[in-house]
Amino acid sequence: QVQLAESGGGLVQPGGSLRLSCVASERVFSNYAVGWFRQAPGKEREFVASISWSGGTTYYADSVKGRFIISRDNAKNTVFLQMASLKPEDTAVYYCAADRLGPTKDAATHDYWGQGTQVTVSS
Repeated sequence: QVQLAESGGGLVQPGGSLRLSCVASERVFSNYAVGWFRQAPGKEREFVASISWSGGTTYYADSVKGRFIISRDNAKNTVFLQMASLKPEDTAVYYCAADRLGPTKDAATHDYWGQGTQVTVSS
């Protein structure tokens, strides 16, 4: 079973940047696509970005396109989410999840989930 652990969240001012990391427990992580999702208080979980096992294919939600970049380092079993030009509406708990079928926007197809890391964008 793949265990995932997110880190890098915190409090940042609007316009600032953060880099989230998602570290996996298993070498087989390189065979999985990975997605980032987020959930704000009182709202449903929503797709943010996803990346294929090779890193060659990426998808982004329209709300983050041009501001967030997803990448991965399979040698370190790690996927990153570089977030820039952050807005208060980006405030949420961010989760990474692994999907053996490929990069998708559908949370239901992801087999393994981390515990989440809080991102708060506020002045």
